[in-house]
Amino acid sequence: MENRKLPNVTISLVLGIVSFIACCFSWGIGGVLLSGIGLFLANKDKKTYLLSPDSYDNYGQLKTARIIAIIGLVLGVLTLSMIVVMLVMFGGMEGLQEWQQQQMEQAGMAS
Repeated sequence: MENRKLPNVTISLVLGIVSFIACCFSWGIGGVLLSGIGLFLANKDKKTYLLSPDSYDNYGQLKTARIIAIIGLVLGVLTLSMIVVMLVMFGGMEGLQEWQQQQMEQAGMAS
């Protein structure tokens, strides 16, 4: 019998990689969402693989996709937690923006 490819491995890998970038530009929320979806799809493929291991030949890519999705999820959760803590510490968005402005003035970058 010819070996097939697991159906969601490539999209899981792409979602895991994009989640790294999304962590930086969406306060961690995008990273959590994308890596969560990628991890769900990878786990779904893992169950499919375990039913018939001899039928599929890209299990190594699946393991890589799961690892990347887990790392993206951890980074997303850490980023989101850091943002929440900063918002609480500075008393909301206004306090955070005020602090950033003060830091920029001290560094000589104020407009």
